[in-house]
Amino acid sequence: MAPDPWLPLLAAARQLAQDIAEKIQERNRCQRSGESSAKVNVAIRTSLQSLREKIEQLRELLLRAVSTRQITQLEGDRRQNLVDDLLTRHRQLEASYRNEGPEPDMSRSSLMAGGAKRGITNPWLLEESEETRGLGFDELRQQQRRIIEEQDAGLDALSSIISRQKQMGQEIGNELDEQNEIIDDLTNLVENTDDRLRTQTRHVKMVDKKSTSCGMLVVIVLLLIAIAVVALWPTG
Repeated sequence: MAPDPWLPLLAAARQLAQDIAEKIQERNRCQRSGESSAKVNVAIRTSLQSLREKIEQLRELLLRAVSTRQITQLEGDRRQNLVDDLLTRHRQLEASYRNEGPEPDMSRSSLMAGGAKRGITNPWLLEESEETRGLGFDELRQQQRRIIEEQDAGLDALSSIISRQKQMGQEIGNELDEQNEIIDDLTNLVENTDDRLRTQTRHVKMVDKKSTSCGMLVVIVLLLIAIAVVALWPTG
């Protein structure tokens, strides 16, 4: 497994912040003694820019590690707190460089404590759980890898369940399609039967109408015959 570049970069950024603090104190001593501080100011500005770039690199590496699950979410939160502390330290150093803040503390504890002076606790110094207490860096890395593997296994199981649910959904969809086809066939059959019934009804009405007309004609003929008989019958 490739080494994690984040922790060495964090250590380099912390060391650079301490060097900047020392340069700012040297610059202040030069100003108090009336000596030229131009060269030190240039070095401070360059170092502040370099520190800013390292913080951005830490952010990018952290985002990539969290998104690709190279570290756990808890580890990601701890590292994010460390980046935030380092960013706050950078702002304090900038303020001190511009003579807008107190003279920076050069002690390593000011960096390792993660801003303890303002009441913020370094997340690396939080009380460890029983699972991680006493473990070295390699052991912590193995534990993180095991947690990630367990998460991957859980995701695989979830993916399998989703695949089965999808297959069941497709089978239900196919069954519904078949039922819809049957319903469409029945609908067409009913419509055809209804059309035939309408046609037969029209035929029956026409036959009934013709039958009625023929009957009236017969009656009229019989009446005419009766009238003719009566007229020709001798009255004598």
